[in-house]
Amino acid sequence: MRRSDGGERYADRLTLLAARALFFERAGLGPDGGYGARWVRVEARPVPVYFPNTRCRVEAAKLHDLHHVATEYGTDWPGEAEVAAWELAGGCGRHGWAWLLDLGAFAVGMVLVPRRLFRAFVRGRRSTRSCPNLYRAGLAEAQLGAVTVGALRERLGVRAAVPVAVPVAVAPVRTRGADVAAFAGWCLVAVLWHAAAGLLGALAARTVARRAGLL
Repeated sequence: MRRSDGGERYADRLTLLAARALFFERAGLGPDGGYGARWVRVEARPVPVYFPNTRCRVEAAKLHDLHHVATEYGTDWPGEAEVAAWELAGGCGRHGWAWLLDLGAFAVGMVLVPRRLFRAFVRGRRSTRSCPNLYRAGLAEAQLGAVTVGALRERLGVRAAVPVAVPVAVAPVRTRGADVAAFAGWCLVAVLWHAAAGLLGALAARTVARRAGLL
């Protein structure tokens, strides 16, 4: 959320390197944002989910974290759902991990914060139409000390989408029929994806149980 004094949580004047370090601190991710960890922990309920922190996942995570800084969506489940919707609206390019994780967060947002999810999705469609997100445009790690948050926001087209004094979560957006259709399409994709994943998981568990003589 943006501060009531009209300034951003991540001020335009900050370099991306400084803003990302502040993001790590506020999110409790450690000095390197968890990029060097062997495993990633997702706080799913009732049991947390772990998956390997591969090189491709780290590559996507570095861009994802910069999206958080630019858009100022939070790192709680509603915020992750919002940034996922924003990213899906613009496309995740060749980053397979981004597509998979965004679909997961998007599905959570469908249950927890559907209206905020829709606003973030429309915002993503508006801002990335002429200004591709970092999954598509890229940004070298070596540039983070020279590029400011303000410059990134201008590049992503998020400044015009959200006035400085308006909280991200309630920023008004104009919608069109195409936005509703696209959002509905992604909702269907998210549901089908999770249904397929659940079915495969159940089949795998059944196979293991049979081999173990439990069935």
